[in-house]
Amino acid sequence: MTTPVQLPQGPMVGGAAEAGIAEVGTYVSSWRDFWRRFVQNRMALVALVGLVLLVLIALGADLIAPYKYTQIVEQTSVSPSAKHLFGTDQIGRDIFSRVVYGTRISLLVGVLATTISVVIGIIAGAVSGFFGGWVDIVISRIVEVGLSIPYIVLAVSIAAIMGRSERSVIIILGLIGWLFISRIVRASFIQLKAQEFVEAATALGLSKGRIMFRHILPNAAQPIIVYAALSVGSAILAEAALSFLGAGPVDPTPSWGLMVSTAKGRLKSAPYELGFPAAAIVITVLVFLLIGDGLRDALDPKLKGR
Repeated sequence: MTTPVQLPQGPMVGGAAEAGIAEVGTYVSSWRDFWRRFVQNRMALVALVGLVLLVLIALGADLIAPYKYTQIVEQTSVSPSAKHLFGTDQIGRDIFSRVVYGTRISLLVGVLATTISVVIGIIAGAVSGFFGGWVDIVISRIVEVGLSIPYIVLAVSIAAIMGRSERSVIIILGLIGWLFISRIVRASFIQLKAQEFVEAATALGLSKGRIMFRHILPNAAQPIIVYAALSVGSAILAEAALSFLGAGPVDPTPSWGLMVSTAKGRLKSAPYELGFPAAAIVITVLVFLLIGDGLRDALDPKLKGR
């Protein structure tokens, strides 16, 4: 992936100015190529439109939902109708309104949990891969121990200590997710630190921190970006799983997983109570999976000639 070029400070003349313009032109061209390859993936483009719609729904939930997610508006378990598009749940709340508000919770959990895991994973993986030696051994053993424990067991155990809330789920998923990204970053740093541009930066006397995060990290960004996109969907699915197992947010929080969990006992009599929030989970996760797939194809240098 092309490293962003900083415009030099002060006046430039002759060949230096032309070189700077050429570098900026190359950078702009590379992003144009990236966007061209991305939009060629029709499914990824449709998923991007879907993501925009999900964000708009989350931001405008108060305007879109006809009722508050805690409001009891009708008799219990009323079938879908023109008045209640998705019907009502077991205590008379409008399911459509709760699904709409649940979009905000799912995106918030997915994005914040992924942000935490990516930040921790980048730092741990960069330090491990760049310094090597005993530092690499210690961090690698911590990661291996964490990965040896099934994440659901680990998440439920942490939830039992921290309590059930949106904040707890975000922290839990963030603290678990960094284990995977750190291995990706470590492998990239081990490969890139032997390149000539790193040797040149070292010869110039640049600090290790600057070499790691200003020179190596931008060149390792491709797998990180793809993994981050996929991780948002995984975090949303994990939140739903935790809520289904009773380790996520508590009622009346309009969590899709919690809605599925409370409706599973009425699958035969009121399948819509489970079906609509479950469909919302599937659609949202699929959107991020398709976007991640599109980013992978667009960022793959092997596809530049297409």
